[in-house]
Amino acid sequence: MTAPDWQGQVDRPTRITLLRHGQTPLSVDRRYSGHGDPELIELGRAQAAAAARRLGSRGEIDVIVSSPLARARATAQAVADVVGLPVHVHDGLIETDFGAWEGLTFREAAERDPQLHRQWLGDLEVAPPGGESFAQVGARLAATKLELLEQHRGARILAVSHVTPIKTLLRDALGVGPELLFRLHLDLASLSIAEYYPDGGAVVKLVNDTGHLS
Repeated sequence: MTAPDWQGQVDRPTRITLLRHGQTPLSVDRRYSGHGDPELIELGRAQAAAAARRLGSRGEIDVIVSSPLARARATAQAVADVVGLPVHVHDGLIETDFGAWEGLTFREAAERDPQLHRQWLGDLEVAPPGGESFAQVGARLAATKLELLEQHRGARILAVSHVTPIKTLLRDALGVGPELLFRLHLDLASLSIAEYYPDGGAVVKLVNDTGHLS
């Protein structure tokens, strides 16, 4: 049993440290990068290594889970090589499927489908052509979170994922509206932390920390 926190919680929380993957060719140009599978570029591998050194120095990881996409798995493996743990792939951590907008910039997608793109920015139920809505991502991540909490209760989990899944988990932990998805910025290889208590309570302790990259 741990000492009580300011909310009076005494049971050990399950901590999920959320690590965004490193840079890829698509992220260089700020292009929609969903289920496409670009590899990390050299800078991305350096970012993953920096995150690994930071996380390894703390010695606070019990489990590593990763999106199935190559950019996330490579980032997770960099940490795994330092801390000596296996990487478990979880399909629930995959990025949004951007459908026909995959590989396009914000402007290019807006020019291709102007009305739909405007609707997508304001309605979680709207999906890109052939893609996945933010509401669908939210349902997927809710199930993923519950599965991780059930399987690794009280553990310190590192989840390596992407912008939308990380924002979705932070939004859920904070209990705030959909505005967070559009207003929160997450850097490449950034760290965020959410903790979940057995009574259902949650707190966010870190958001978009990139101190290891400086």
